[in-house]
Amino acid sequence: MAQQRDFYEVLGVERSATTVQITESYRKLAIRYHPDKNPGNPEASDRFKEAARAFEVLSDDQLRARYDRYGHAGLQGGGTHEFNDIGDIFEAFGDMFGGGIFGGDAGGRRRGNRPRQGSDVFCTIEMTLLEAARGATKTVEFTRHEACGACDGSGAKKGTKPVQCDYCGGRGQVVQSAGVFRLQTTCPACRGSGTVIREKCPQCAGDGLTEEHVERKVTIPAGVDRDVRVRLAGEGEPGQNGGPPGDCYCVIEIEDHPFLTRDGRDLHCEVPVTFSQAALGSTIEVPTLDGPKPLQVARGTQAGDVIRVRGLGMPEVRGRGIGDLHVHVHVEVPRTLSPKAEQLLRELAAEEQKAVSPKRSSFFSRLGEYFQPKEPASEREEQA
Repeated sequence: MAQQRDFYEVLGVERSATTVQITESYRKLAIRYHPDKNPGNPEASDRFKEAARAFEVLSDDQLRARYDRYGHAGLQGGGTHEFNDIGDIFEAFGDMFGGGIFGGDAGGRRRGNRPRQGSDVFCTIEMTLLEAARGATKTVEFTRHEACGACDGSGAKKGTKPVQCDYCGGRGQVVQSAGVFRLQTTCPACRGSGTVIREKCPQCAGDGLTEEHVERKVTIPAGVDRDVRVRLAGEGEPGQNGGPPGDCYCVIEIEDHPFLTRDGRDLHCEVPVTFSQAALGSTIEVPTLDGPKPLQVARGTQAGDVIRVRGLGMPEVRGRGIGDLHVHVHVEVPRTLSPKAEQLLRELAAEEQKAVSPKRSSFFSRLGEYFQPKEPASEREEQA
């Protein structure tokens, strides 16, 4: 599958572009790649559909905010048109460029008020790292629209019903002719529905929908990571013209742990040890998801060494094993010393001068050679 281009790049606008700038850019691209202007050109047809997808998202405040945060993944699961063919685009945006503005019958390609899936809604679930590792059941709250109970979603006052629009004769579209041009646009009286409401429902003011507060319990599987989305099918906005409802997507947010950081399935922590513990070896306590656990620090451990403890990381969300805990050793140097400690360290320093390790000796030898003054080439030739 070809990778989708960034929608801002498709329309040729900055991420800070206004709705007016986005609309104007789309209008130019739609005219440039219009099928009536590019008959039999599949590349132009693809560009025409690509621009329509980009415009649909970036011209809608909610869809644009979702796209800015989650990218193309945030648009999965419904709420946008598929635009499988040119007719779908004219149905959605045909009135922007006047249907048959190029003299063709593009306006005639409109499909009418077909069923449309409702938009998706989003909510956030906050979890601790331990809850993410073990799985949890959470109660989520979000708002969505539901059919008004007073009018059963019709928008008309109880005892009445919507009537056919006189302006367009129930077609939802009006056509104007100007010479060879035919302009087909959405009916301004009924906004394309083909019906009008004479007496509006006082409960929903004629919208047919009321905003509802919803609570649902969600089971979160073990091993989820931040920004993972859990889908609640059919819990989104109601569909249009008899279409199915959208979904609710719960976005996981995981609180920072005071000691542990996550990298996929693995966990990392930094543990301080004293010089004597690192040099002589010792047993220390390290933080884990289940609390402090003992860890053996080997004799001669160096600052920056990483000790890997298998099986103390995060579970894989699909149940394919458990990660590891990586303990990063930080050797602490004391800022103040007692008189006895200082005396012992001075004795150690004296001992180190007598028994310098080969590695240390090599380092200082190479360091001295590097800074030793070099003889001019002429002097070396005379000596030779």
